[in-house]
Amino acid sequence: MDVDLVMQTVNMKLLLVFVGLAAAASAEYAGIWKDYHEEFGIAEAARIKQAEQSMDFDGARIVGGSGSNLGQHPHLGGLIVGLTNGRESVCGSSLLSNTRLVTAAHCWRHGGSQGRTVTVVLGSLRLFSGGHRVASTNVQLHASYSESTLNNDIAIIVIGWVGYSNNIRNINIASGTNTFAGNTAMASGFGRQGDNQGITQNQSLRHVTMQVITNQACANVYGSRVVVASVICTATTGGRGVCSGDSGGPLDVGTGGNRQLIGVTSFVHASGCERGQPAGFARVSSFNAWIRQRL
Repeated sequence: MDVDLVMQTVNMKLLLVFVGLAAAASAEYAGIWKDYHEEFGIAEAARIKQAEQSMDFDGARIVGGSGSNLGQHPHLGGLIVGLTNGRESVCGSSLLSNTRLVTAAHCWRHGGSQGRTVTVVLGSLRLFSGGHRVASTNVQLHASYSESTLNNDIAIIVIGWVGYSNNIRNINIASGTNTFAGNTAMASGFGRQGDNQGITQNQSLRHVTMQVITNQACANVYGSRVVVASVICTATTGGRGVCSGDSGGPLDVGTGGNRQLIGVTSFVHASGCERGQPAGFARVSSFNAWIRQRL
């Protein structure tokens, strides 16, 4: 056989293998964000700000969830993220101590977006006004954080000392081997209430309860390279779940002083948060030692 023909055949087979692998990798990550801030966060920050400015707020007022009362989620810290390009984005976080919060790493760095400063908003039903507000530039990302798969999507925010009150309180972090599959958990945040939500008269802190599902069920949607052991997922049924703007916020179980943080909001399906696809969180028990080293 002609040597050139053999080489052409070999090169063609290698090319097909490469294309196949690239396509498989692309398909595996197709369901998650590539740049949270550009795809959702920046627009969501503008929407929330405009909604808060336009509403008649009486203090009484997430997809399919309920309005929260002041002090109902005292560990929740809203985040206004100032990016290096001068734009604003939004996320959430959870207060772990008087000087530390935990959030998602992608809230600080993802795709082409990089955070420069965060404003933490504690004890407030609004994101852009009220409550206790403290700025920080000290955000510590997990060393193995992957922007493509969102593995190890967790970070610590260091802030100046803040005192506790009825409306501001830390939350315990989960430990041990409990997967929480089948448990009912609660998420809270300032994110939108639906994929097509515009300016609303009810823009304020909200919460929703969801059922934790097995990692296998979640991997059936996102693939096993995205849904690793250190990820925990919840079902999105009946239009109930987290949505854009809730990234970095808490997923917790229990009541009162027995509440414990089991997840940090990491991703919803790129097609939207009302499509019935699971939501993914960083599994806090997997990062318990990492977190405690930084408290």
